[in-house]
Amino acid sequence: MSYQWAVATHKGRLRAINQDAVYPETAGSGEGPLVVVVADGMGGHAAGEVASGIAVNETVKSDTDIEGRVVMANLAILNEATRRPELAGMGTTVTLAELNPGRVATFGHVGDSRAYLLRGGTLRQLTEDHTLVNEYLQAGRIAPEDIATHPQRSMLTRAVGLSPDVEVDVFEERLQPGDRILICSDGVSSMIDDSSIHEALRATTAEEAVWELVERANTAGGHDNVTALVVDVK
Repeated sequence: MSYQWAVATHKGRLRAINQDAVYPETAGSGEGPLVVVVADGMGGHAAGEVASGIAVNETVKSDTDIEGRVVMANLAILNEATRRPELAGMGTTVTLAELNPGRVATFGHVGDSRAYLLRGGTLRQLTEDHTLVNEYLQAGRIAPEDIATHPQRSMLTRAVGLSPDVEVDVFEERLQPGDRILICSDGVSSMIDDSSIHEALRATTAEEAVWELVERANTAGGHDNVTALVVDVK
Protein backbone atom coordinates (compact mmCIF):
# COMPACT_ATOMS: atom_id res chain seq x y z
CA MET A 1 0.00 0.00 0.00
CA SER A 2 1.33 3.43 -0.92
CA TYR A 3 0.42 6.97 0.06
CA GLN A 4 0.23 10.30 -1.71
CA TRP A 5 -0.09 13.48 0.33
CA ALA A 6 -0.42 17.24 0.05
CA VAL A 7 -0.22 20.09 2.57
CA ALA A 8 -1.55 23.64 2.76
CA THR A 9 -1.12 26.15 5.58
CA HIS A 10 -2.07 29.82 5.81
CA LYS A 11 -2.11 32.41 8.58
CA GLY A 12 -5.74 33.22 7.85
CA ARG A 13 -7.25 36.67 7.46
CA LEU A 14 -6.94 38.02 11.00
CA ARG A 15 -3.80 36.59 12.62
CA ALA A 16 -0.41 38.30 12.30
CA ILE A 17 1.58 35.05 12.30
CA ASN A 18 0.94 31.38 11.64
CA GLN A 19 1.23 29.34 14.85
CA ASP A 20 0.31 26.07 13.13
CA ALA A 21 3.02 23.55 12.29
CA VAL A 22 2.74 20.56 9.98
CA TYR A 23 4.79 17.62 8.72
CA PRO A 24 5.49 16.84 5.95
CA GLU A 25 5.80 20.43 4.80
CA THR A 26 5.56 19.58 1.10
CA ALA A 27 3.60 17.18 -1.09
CA GLY A 28 4.97 13.74 -1.81
CA SER A 29 4.35 10.03 -2.13
CA GLY A 30 5.76 6.80 -0.76
CA GLU A 31 5.01 3.41 0.72
CA GLY A 32 5.66 4.34 4.34
CA PRO A 33 6.23 4.15 7.15
CA LEU A 34 5.21 7.79 7.21
CA VAL A 35 4.43 10.06 10.16
CA VAL A 36 2.06 12.96 9.46
CA VAL A 37 1.23 15.56 12.08
CA VAL A 38 -0.60 18.86 12.57
CA ALA A 39 -0.01 21.01 15.66
CA ASP A 40 -1.86 24.23 16.50
CA GLY A 41 0.13 26.34 18.96
CA MET A 42 -1.16 28.68 21.63
CA GLY A 43 0.59 31.35 23.68
CA GLY A 44 1.52 35.00 23.49
CA HIS A 45 3.83 36.49 20.86
CA ALA A 46 5.65 33.63 19.13
CA ALA A 47 5.17 31.16 22.01
CA GLY A 48 2.48 29.19 20.20
CA GLU A 49 4.65 28.98 17.11
CA VAL A 50 7.53 27.68 19.24
CA ALA A 51 5.36 25.06 20.94
CA SER A 52 3.85 23.72 17.73
CA GLY A 53 7.25 23.62 16.04
CA ILE A 54 8.77 21.66 18.91
CA ALA A 55 5.81 19.28 18.93
CA VAL A 56 6.14 18.49 15.24
CA ASN A 57 9.91 18.06 15.42
CA GLU A 58 9.74 15.75 18.42
CA THR A 59 6.87 13.59 17.20
CA VAL A 60 8.54 13.06 13.84
CA LYS A 61 12.05 12.29 15.08
CA SER A 62 11.17 10.19 18.14
CA ASP A 63 11.76 6.48 17.63
CA THR A 64 8.93 5.16 19.76
CA ASP A 65 5.21 4.44 19.65
CA ILE A 66 2.53 7.07 19.01
CA GLU A 67 1.89 7.85 22.66
CA GLY A 68 5.63 8.06 23.34
CA ARG A 69 6.06 10.54 20.49
CA VAL A 70 3.54 12.89 22.10
CA VAL A 71 5.01 12.40 25.57
CA MET A 72 8.45 13.35 24.24
CA ALA A 73 6.97 16.45 22.60
CA ASN A 74 5.29 17.39 25.88
CA LEU A 75 8.55 17.14 27.81
CA ALA A 76 10.49 19.07 25.17
CA ILE A 77 8.02 21.98 25.32
CA LEU A 78 8.14 22.06 29.11
CA ASN A 79 11.94 22.02 29.05
CA GLU A 80 12.06 24.88 26.55
CA ALA A 81 9.67 26.93 28.68
CA THR A 82 11.92 26.33 31.70
CA ARG A 83 14.96 27.42 29.70
CA ARG A 84 13.14 30.48 28.32
CA PRO A 85 10.76 31.82 31.01
CA GLU A 86 9.22 34.30 28.57
CA LEU A 87 7.60 31.30 26.86
CA ALA A 88 5.97 29.96 30.05
CA GLY A 89 2.41 28.77 29.45
CA MET A 90 2.88 27.91 25.79
CA GLY A 91 1.19 24.77 24.53
CA THR A 92 -0.19 23.13 21.43
CA THR A 93 -2.63 20.63 20.04
CA VAL A 94 -1.16 17.54 18.37
CA THR A 95 -2.90 15.20 15.96
CA LEU A 96 -0.72 12.69 14.17
CA ALA A 97 -0.82 9.40 12.35
CA GLU A 98 1.77 6.73 11.61
CA LEU A 99 1.02 5.20 8.23
CA ASN A 100 2.65 1.84 7.64
CA PRO A 101 3.21 -0.19 4.45
CA GLY A 102 0.43 -2.50 5.67
CA ARG A 103 -3.23 -1.61 6.06
CA VAL A 104 -3.25 -0.13 9.58
CA ALA A 105 -2.77 3.52 10.58
CA THR A 106 -2.16 4.44 14.21
CA PHE A 107 -3.40 7.84 15.37
CA GLY A 108 -2.50 9.97 18.38
CA HIS A 109 -4.53 12.99 19.41
CA VAL A 110 -4.55 15.78 22.00
CA GLY A 111 -6.62 18.95 21.64
CA ASP A 112 -9.05 20.13 18.98
CA SER A 113 -7.20 19.65 15.72
CA ARG A 114 -9.02 16.86 13.91
CA ALA A 115 -8.55 13.74 11.81
CA TYR A 116 -11.21 12.69 9.31
CA LEU A 117 -11.58 9.70 7.00
CA LEU A 118 -13.36 9.92 3.65
CA ARG A 119 -14.28 6.44 2.44
CA GLY A 120 -16.73 5.53 -0.31
CA GLY A 121 -18.27 8.99 -0.30
CA THR A 122 -18.84 9.01 3.48
CA LEU A 123 -16.93 11.39 5.75
CA ARG A 124 -16.24 10.33 9.35
CA GLN A 125 -14.55 12.33 12.10
CA LEU A 126 -12.02 10.04 13.75
CA THR A 127 -10.96 12.22 16.68
CA GLU A 128 -12.84 13.64 19.64
CA ASP A 129 -12.39 17.35 20.39
CA HIS A 130 -10.83 17.94 23.81
CA THR A 131 -12.79 21.11 24.47
CA LEU A 132 -15.11 22.35 27.18
CA VAL A 133 -17.99 22.79 24.75
CA ASN A 134 -17.63 19.20 23.54
CA GLU A 135 -17.90 18.04 27.14
CA TYR A 136 -21.04 20.17 27.48
CA LEU A 137 -22.38 18.62 24.27
CA GLN A 138 -21.72 15.06 25.45
CA ALA A 139 -23.42 15.84 28.75
CA GLY A 140 -26.47 17.23 26.94
CA ARG A 141 -25.97 20.73 28.34
CA ILE A 142 -25.84 22.38 24.90
CA ALA A 143 -27.07 21.52 21.40
CA PRO A 144 -24.73 21.03 18.41
CA GLU A 145 -25.95 24.27 16.84
CA ASP A 146 -24.85 26.19 19.97
CA ILE A 147 -21.16 25.30 19.64
CA ALA A 148 -20.23 27.84 16.95
CA THR A 149 -21.37 30.80 19.06
CA HIS A 150 -20.57 29.55 22.55
CA PRO A 151 -18.20 31.94 24.41
CA GLN A 152 -16.04 29.03 25.59
CA ARG A 153 -15.88 27.23 22.23
CA SER A 154 -12.07 27.56 22.03
CA MET A 155 -11.31 26.45 25.58
CA LEU A 156 -9.25 23.25 25.52
CA THR A 157 -9.47 20.58 28.20
CA ARG A 158 -6.23 18.94 27.03
CA ALA A 159 -3.09 20.31 25.39
CA VAL A 160 0.55 19.37 24.96
CA GLY A 161 3.19 21.30 26.91
CA LEU A 162 1.17 22.57 29.86
CA SER A 163 1.68 19.78 32.39
CA PRO A 164 4.24 17.02 33.04
CA ASP A 165 1.49 14.48 32.36
CA VAL A 166 -0.40 14.38 29.09
CA GLU A 167 -3.29 12.08 28.21
CA VAL A 168 -3.17 10.93 24.60
CA ASP A 169 -6.02 9.37 22.64
CA VAL A 170 -4.48 6.47 20.67
CA PHE A 171 -6.43 4.36 18.19
CA GLU A 172 -5.97 2.34 15.02
CA GLU A 173 -7.79 2.49 11.73
CA ARG A 174 -7.63 -0.24 9.10
CA LEU A 175 -7.21 1.45 5.73
CA GLN A 176 -8.46 0.59 2.27
CA PRO A 177 -7.27 1.71 -1.17
CA GLY A 178 -9.24 4.80 -2.11
CA ASP A 179 -9.38 6.17 1.43
CA ARG A 180 -8.63 9.86 1.91
CA ILE A 181 -7.37 11.04 5.33
CA LEU A 182 -7.57 14.65 6.46
CA ILE A 183 -5.74 16.10 9.46
CA CYS A 184 -6.50 19.77 10.04
CA SER A 185 -6.22 22.53 12.61
CA ASP A 186 -9.40 24.03 14.03
CA GLY A 187 -8.89 26.95 11.66
CA VAL A 188 -10.60 24.65 9.18
CA SER A 189 -13.24 22.93 11.34
CA SER A 190 -14.25 26.06 13.28
CA MET A 191 -14.88 28.04 10.09
CA ILE A 192 -16.65 25.50 7.87
CA ASP A 193 -18.94 22.62 8.76
CA ASP A 194 -18.47 18.94 7.96
CA SER A 195 -20.66 19.24 4.87
CA SER A 196 -18.34 21.87 3.40
CA ILE A 197 -15.27 19.83 4.42
CA HIS A 198 -16.80 16.83 2.67
CA GLU A 199 -17.37 18.83 -0.51
CA ALA A 200 -13.79 20.12 -0.51
CA LEU A 201 -12.38 16.63 -0.02
CA ARG A 202 -14.20 15.43 -3.12
CA ALA A 203 -11.65 17.35 -5.23
CA THR A 204 -9.76 15.20 -7.73
CA THR A 205 -6.32 15.44 -6.15
CA ALA A 206 -5.01 15.85 -2.61
CA GLU A 207 -3.33 19.11 -3.66
CA GLU A 208 -6.62 20.53 -4.91
CA ALA A 209 -8.40 19.38 -1.75
CA VAL A 210 -6.06 21.06 0.75
CA TRP A 211 -6.13 24.41 -1.01
CA GLU A 212 -9.90 24.22 -1.43
CA LEU A 213 -10.17 23.77 2.35
CA VAL A 214 -7.94 26.80 2.97
CA GLU A 215 -9.94 28.87 0.50
CA ARG A 216 -13.25 27.90 2.08
CA ALA A 217 -12.01 28.63 5.61
CA ASN A 218 -10.67 32.04 4.62
CA THR A 219 -13.80 32.90 2.66
CA ALA A 220 -15.84 32.08 5.77
CA GLY A 221 -13.81 34.61 7.75
CA GLY A 222 -10.35 33.12 8.28
CA HIS A 223 -10.44 33.92 11.99
CA ASP A 224 -7.59 31.52 12.78
CA ASN A 225 -4.56 29.96 11.17
CA VAL A 226 -5.61 27.32 8.64
CA THR A 227 -3.76 24.07 8.04
CA ALA A 228 -4.87 20.98 6.10
CA LEU A 229 -2.96 17.78 5.35
CA VAL A 230 -4.55 15.20 3.06
CA VAL A 231 -3.25 11.69 2.50
CA ASP A 232 -4.61 9.43 -0.24
CA VAL A 233 -4.31 5.68 0.21
CA LYS A 234 -3.37 3.94 -3.03
